[in-house]
Amino acid sequence: MAGKEGILSKILAKNDTNQGLMNIVRAVHGLLESDDIEKVRSAQENMGSLLTARKNRRFREEELNGIHGEWTLVDRPHEKKRIVLFCHGGGYSTGSCIYARSVTTKLAEAVALDVLSFDYRLAPEFPYPAACEDAMKVWNSLMLRGYGADQIIVAGDSAGGNLALSLLLKLKSEQRMLPGALILMSPWTDMTASGKSYEQKADLDPVLDADYMERMTVNYAQERDRNDPFLSPLFGDFTGFPPTYIQVGSNEILFSDSAMLFEKMQKAGVRSKIDIYEGMWHVFQMTSFKTAYEAVDDAAQFLYDTILK
Repeated sequence: MAGKEGILSKILAKNDTNQGLMNIVRAVHGLLESDDIEKVRSAQENMGSLLTARKNRRFREEELNGIHGEWTLVDRPHEKKRIVLFCHGGGYSTGSCIYARSVTTKLAEAVALDVLSFDYRLAPEFPYPAACEDAMKVWNSLMLRGYGADQIIVAGDSAGGNLALSLLLKLKSEQRMLPGALILMSPWTDMTASGKSYEQKADLDPVLDADYMERMTVNYAQERDRNDPFLSPLFGDFTGFPPTYIQVGSNEILFSDSAMLFEKMQKAGVRSKIDIYEGMWHVFQMTSFKTAYEAVDDAAQFLYDTILK
């Protein structure tokens, strides 16, 4: 009996700890919420700068075909021919290279490759297809600089995951070479919000809710058909896609976006893997929690097991 009580106490303690984390995340995320989109963008920039203010991190700005980009550079000997092209999140309405640093710095350190992020035009000022056009401009710039498509790893979080998938679908539609691998963190894949997790995880998700997702969808898609694969990549054809790794937290309303994407990729014969992080939230990789670093290490391991070995 005492043994059972001890196990129950551990379970309850774990649940209390997890709930505490959820409350912290809700509180921090609440600081970034505002009806004034410019205030949100500014707050994100400030937070990105604070979270990555370490002396041993190097960044270099660069224009790529008219698009502002930022390199997160590795400070130790590393392969120069391969790079990571990172698409930042933010619902297509917020986010920037600076805000993305909380992920790009971890990626650069874990994978030992330079990471390039870029500031695509944001909605609602610039709705679809502005972001897709900008991603293609950056891709074309990299091709002109001599990178091979298979030397580039495309990665993205949230809406950046949507953009990464859309970029590959666009390249495929033009019968062009695809990147060597795809890394997706909590990707937003379905603007029709058809997944069951929108309801099942509504009380768990400390970051997103259905109303926010609808606002972001309207900002970017406006009156367009939300079933369009360039808006909802879930409905695209993934045949021929490169090795793809998906990470998602168990507490996300976008959980189904990842699960259904993985299922479709498996059916299309894509070498794909999904890791579900218990008790984690939307793009938890941005935080300084231990699990965030472990997840980025998992992404690096996937790359070493597939294209970097």
